[in-house]
Amino acid sequence: MYILALNCGSSSLKYQVFDAGSKRAIVGGNVEKIGLPDSFITQKYPDGTKQKKETSMKNHDEALNVVLFMLREASIDLNEIQGVGHRVVMGGDKFASSVEITDDVIKTIDKLSPLAPLHNPPALRGIMTAKQLLPNAKQVAVFDTAFHQTMPDYSYRYAVPKAWYTELGVRRYGFHGTSHLYVSKRAAAMLGKPADKCNLITMHIGSGASATAIRNGVSVDTSLGMTPLSGLTMGTRPGDLDPGVVLYVMEQLKLTPAQMQTHLSKDSGLKGLTECFADRRDVEENKATNDSCRLAIETEVQNVKKYIGAYMAELGNVDAVVFTAGVGENDEYLRERFCTGLENLGIKLDVAKNAKALARLGVEETEISTPDSKVKVFMIPTNEELVIVEDTLAIMNKTYNPNHLLMNYSFAKQK
Repeated sequence: MYILALNCGSSSLKYQVFDAGSKRAIVGGNVEKIGLPDSFITQKYPDGTKQKKETSMKNHDEALNVVLFMLREASIDLNEIQGVGHRVVMGGDKFASSVEITDDVIKTIDKLSPLAPLHNPPALRGIMTAKQLLPNAKQVAVFDTAFHQTMPDYSYRYAVPKAWYTELGVRRYGFHGTSHLYVSKRAAAMLGKPADKCNLITMHIGSGASATAIRNGVSVDTSLGMTPLSGLTMGTRPGDLDPGVVLYVMEQLKLTPAQMQTHLSKDSGLKGLTECFADRRDVEENKATNDSCRLAIETEVQNVKKYIGAYMAELGNVDAVVFTAGVGENDEYLRERFCTGLENLGIKLDVAKNAKALARLGVEETEISTPDSKVKVFMIPTNEELVIVEDTLAIMNKTYNPNHLLMNYSFAKQK
């Protein structure tokens, strides 16, 4: 039996097929540029080989059809796909856990689309297409926001008119929840402590980025807010920003909300500061000769340190800081910059260990702090797809517990 994990973006579709017994990925891939003439799919195998196919895919329906064709070519019996787990970015305060997809769930995800207009609509298209093409498979929604539903009201409420919250749903929701859940379980195992006894700061730093404060195993604060624009400096998103700036620029340049949305989502962050680079590798490569790249790095480093410091104050006692996602797993330079100067807070990075801790070179989770560091520092490669698969399997088997501290996750065990 197989479980298919689907992650539908606005113009992309990522997928992985897992063996239900071993919970190991068999094959996966990525469809890019959906809706454009030069769309293509790249299928990847565990041995590292890749298969690329260029074909026009006008929408997610066509993309998923191509995915299933490629899976057949990889000798996957589609009748053996008994479950499909869908990553859904926005569950609002309606979903505090993963759920089986019903007509009512579909309607609620649709109603939440205004809060995530770039993410929920493609997820819905993926759900509807999967239901049609794989009618015998159980469909499950796994929400980015669910992990953060444990935040207290003083963490998720904004100091704005109450009616905005009660009538419009204006509040902090947080994102990257499956990633923060996964690495928090792994960090607890590495510490040799029960998850509900661990205080952690988890740093998911990729093109998008978020920090989460975890007290006794559950999220109590996170940097992303009602939308994925706030908090840390990101590749093309600004992070924390005075809202008055948005009003001022819109008025001065006569921008529509849609135009401002584009500027904040696509033209800000590192790209806005450098005017050319959104990828940290490019920024770092040019930092010595391009002062805008130097500025971008210094800005990101300062913001990361501010959040680590703020969450240490909020938690009172911290067992470990965890770095994950593309940058967190593979950028030893930025990790060192993030931790330098935090020694008085009990964070001491082992520079030699940090330099070798690169997931892209096959390094698995590892401690990168010195033996005498009061707060441990870990590099843990995230595995959001495994969370999706295990939630889907548990719902299928009726063993799912909406309280993740009571879920019997395989990855929560010590290796």
